[in-house]
Amino acid sequence: MKRLATIATALLISASATAQPLKLRMAHIGLIYPISSNGINAKEYTNVLSLHAIAGVSRSEIGFCGSGVSNVIFDNTDGVVLGGFSTHIFNNANGLVASGFMNTVKNDVKGVEAAGFLNTAKDVKGAQLAGFANVSTGAVTGFQGAGFANVATKAVYGTQVAGFINVTKHAEGPQLAGFINVAEDANMQIAGFINVAKEVRGVQAAGFINIADSSDFPIGIINIIKKGEKAIGFTIDENLTALTTFRSGGRVMYGVIGVGANLRSNKEMYALEAGLGVHIPVSKGFRINVEATSSAFARFYEGSYMRSSLRVLPAFMIGNKVEIFAGPTLNHYHSNDYNGDEMSNNYLWSDTYWDYFNGINVGGMAGIQFHL
Repeated sequence: MKRLATIATALLISASATAQPLKLRMAHIGLIYPISSNGINAKEYTNVLSLHAIAGVSRSEIGFCGSGVSNVIFDNTDGVVLGGFSTHIFNNANGLVASGFMNTVKNDVKGVEAAGFLNTAKDVKGAQLAGFANVSTGAVTGFQGAGFANVATKAVYGTQVAGFINVTKHAEGPQLAGFINVAEDANMQIAGFINVAKEVRGVQAAGFINIADSSDFPIGIINIIKKGEKAIGFTIDENLTALTTFRSGGRVMYGVIGVGANLRSNKEMYALEAGLGVHIPVSKGFRINVEATSSAFARFYEGSYMRSSLRVLPAFMIGNKVEIFAGPTLNHYHSNDYNGDEMSNNYLWSDTYWDYFNGINVGGMAGIQFHL
């Protein structure tokens, strides 16, 4: 790998681009610059077909160019350029540029730029595809897909998909990342762990946390929205499960996380809850909160319960900071215990099969929360 990089670097240092009248050659065949049919003046010629066993140098390519190791092109390319290790274009690229390790285009790409490790360019109209990272110092109109990171300094008018991180200033299309998306303004962000933006016009979904100045549709356990809501509360249900909760989100959607204990069980049973909710405004000071949550109940040293709940909670504001709510819940319990008597005696349906208990009941919840 070091030897290949040394060869590519030597080619870059050995020549510099100069403005010259067009010199056209139908074919350029060689081993490595300057051992080729265009010789030491290879950087002055525009070629229709270029083939080099190791590396080649040219002014422009307007058909096909292929090298076993590296291509160095001092002006434009139109057509297909293939490099076993790298390709370096000092102006614009139109068509396909593909290399085993990296491609660098000083100005714009119209077409596809594909590399096993890294692509760089200014504006891209088409696609950048890389095993590790794509970098655009301008705007991308089309698609960026990378195993680790995509960066577009100005904007993306299309889609970014990365295994770890996407970064841009303006994201017109969706950002999809395994870990984190970052943008100043975005239409849609979906990340495995965290999204960060200023203004989000559509859905912002993360496995754990969303951060934004404005986001009406955040989908995450924790949502820190500057123009949204954050509230600490206390709830209790018909089975005497008491929780301290944190609800956070935007104007429409919000996340729920809570921790507490079940007071009904004759043994210590701790509870952890997480879920999503939707605000349905009715009038000033009154709304209905609909929540879907999942709760885990455990003693840490023996059997555990899982509960999935759907809640409809009418809520009233008292002043600007205090909200009280109460309403019915529909719950499904699942446990490796033989019966669910510790959690409820009023099941609409219950069954024990292969030592696993399942039961459905209707309950209720009440609570109070304080808006921060």
